[in-house]
Formats: sequence, structure tokens, C-alpha cells
Amino acid sequence: MTEIQADDLIIAVASSADSDAPPKSLWRRFEPTILGTGTIVLLLLVWQFLPDFVPMKAGTKLFFTVPSHIAGTLWDMFATGSIWKPLGVSASAFAIGLLLAIVVGLPLGVLLGRSATLNAMIDPFITAFNATPRLVFLPLLMLWFGIGIWSKVAVVFLGAMFPLLINTYEGVRNADKLLINVVRSFGAGEWDIARLVVVPNSLPFIIVGLRLAIGRAVLGVVVSEFFGSQDGLGVVMVRAASQFKVDIVFAGLIVFAALSLIMTGLVKLIEDRLTRWRPQHSNAN
Repeated sequence: MTEIQADDLIIAVASSADSDAPPKSLWRRFEPTILGTGTIVLLLLVWQFLPDFVPMKAGTKLFFTVPSHIAGTLWDMFATGSIWKPLGVSASAFAIGLLLAIVVGLPLGVLLGRSATLNAMIDPFITAFNATPRLVFLPLLMLWFGIGIWSKVAVVFLGAMFPLLINTYEGVRNADKLLINVVRSFGAGEWDIARLVVVPNSLPFIIVGLRLAIGRAVLGVVVSEFFGSQDGLGVVMVRAASQFKVDIVFAGLIVFAALSLIMTGLVKLIEDRLTRWRPQHSNAN
């Protein structure tokens, strides 16, 4: 199959699926956003008024705070600019480590899925490293890379690469063998098969791996800053906890959660963009 014929076939399938898909109502389009936002608002209201209905001891009140106080603290941190430098350090380590994990994990997962020889050679190492807690590598990474940003990048990379690599591998292994044979019978090479069949069919697995990688990347930043760093939002949280400033701890927690939500939302947009050609996607209610 030539490249032009394959592209025409994909376009035709996508056009047919889009034309057959029924238009979604306004509620169906915004239902996940409305339900998710409503649940968050409800939980925040319960949290806010919990001290008014549940009696707490003096010691418990010392370590407890409410969303309104956290919002005020977070506003002050952004207004005064005290959060920008540590947030920039944490965001840089997160972005560099996640990008390296994508650059390494995605192609390696495709190669291992397509080559039984490479898989037999590298799979034992992947299994061993994936089963080992990342925290045990932190002292070595601090010795090798110092206590600056690159040790955090290494922790983020190790945490984010394996979920993406393993899910990509599983997606490649579960690609439609019949479709691969059909494309090969038309003269397509390995590059064409990977680009036109394997990677598109593996997208659901890759997206799941990327979502897991984002969570692992945020966890890697927090852990590395908690135990071995001089600067970053996690360091601010640790210092605030040692001074019993619960508002600042929760403010940092919210920033990290917001970072995860934003990145996951971007991945969701990419998924919707790239999987429009799938019949089950376009016909979903």
C-alpha cells in the first residue's frame, strides 16, 4: 500500500464515521465538566463548614484549616510573588523529566512491541526497575547529579517513563494483526506499518500510560523536593509543615493538584483530537 492510498483510506473512514455520528446535546457535551465541578464544589462546602458542626479539640484545630483560609494564603503567595520562584523550579523539573520520559519511553515501547528479540533482551531490566521503589534511587541520584534540578529531573524521568513504556508496549502488542498483514501485503515497510497502523491502534494504551506518567512525574517532583532539594514548591511545603503553617502546605498541595489536572486535561484534548476516526469514539453517547 502506498502512503497516499493509506492516507486516503484513513481520511475516508474518518469522514464516514463523522457523518454517521449523531449530534450531541448541550448537556452531553458538558456533562463531565458539570458533574466534576459540582462534586468539587460540594466537597469544598462540606470541608468549609465542617468545623461549625463537628467539635474539634484544640490540638486538632492547630493542624486543621478550611478552604477559605487556604484560598487567602494562596492569593497572598501569588500576589506577593513568593510562590513564583519555587513554582518555576518545580515546574521546570516536571516538564524536563516528563518530556525526556516521552522521548525515551514512547519509541522504546514501540520497538519492544515490534521486536521479540529486543523485548527478550531488555524486558528483564524493565521489569526489575519498574518493580523497584523509586525512592531507593534518590540517594544515588543526589550523589550523581547533586541536590539541584537535575536530580529531580532524574527522579521524574524514572517515575514517568515506565508507565508510558509498558502501556505503549502493550498497545503495540495488541494492535490488529489482520490489518497489519493487509497493509504489509500491499508493500508497506515497518515504518509505514508503525505510522499508519500500530501507533494509531495503540493510542488508547498510550494515552493511559501518559496519564499515569503525569501522576508519577508530579509524585517524583514532590518526593525529590521533600527529601533532597534546596529549592522548589515541595521545599516550601516542608518548611511550612515544620512551622505548623497548614495553610501553606495545603496551598502547595492545591498547586500540584492543579498542575496534574491541567496536564491531564491537555492529554484528554489530544486524545479527543487523535481518536475522532474511531467508530466507537464518534458513536459514543
